[in-house]
Amino acid sequence: MEAANAANNSEVAAKRNTWQKDAVKHALGEATGFVSAQQLHLVLRNHGSTIGLATVYRALADLAAAGIADSLQGDGGEVLYRACGEEHHHHLICRDCGLTKEIEADRVESWAEKVASEHGFANPSHTIDIFGTCSACQSQKIQSGVA
Repeated sequence: MEAANAANNSEVAAKRNTWQKDAVKHALGEATGFVSAQQLHLVLRNHGSTIGLATVYRALADLAAAGIADSLQGDGGEVLYRACGEEHHHHLICRDCGLTKEIEADRVESWAEKVASEHGFANPSHTIDIFGTCSACQSQKIQSGVA
């Protein structure tokens, strides 16, 4: 009985809207590209918020679970977050500067359906993030002779 109550309380807490979650959601919406919980925490603190880092982590996890934020694991293993649209989409992500573009990929959707069907699966879902170097970073590398 206690385990059921604890699980129920967790679900209620995840759905509850608080000023902290609103602040994190707003800061995430203002960010460009993917950001870490620490980066958002620093932005919030620099704007006078008293929010704690653990609260930022919880709020980001809740926003990701609700489909309001995208998350991915960065090169260093840290989870990064970004506000996202509600429609299913994929990402092009610059591995140098973190610039992120949402893209539609109808061919990917068709391919996923076909592969699932060929293997006897139904109702496939997927997440695709394509990493590369954006044109601005390419230009910067060429100018600095790093390319």
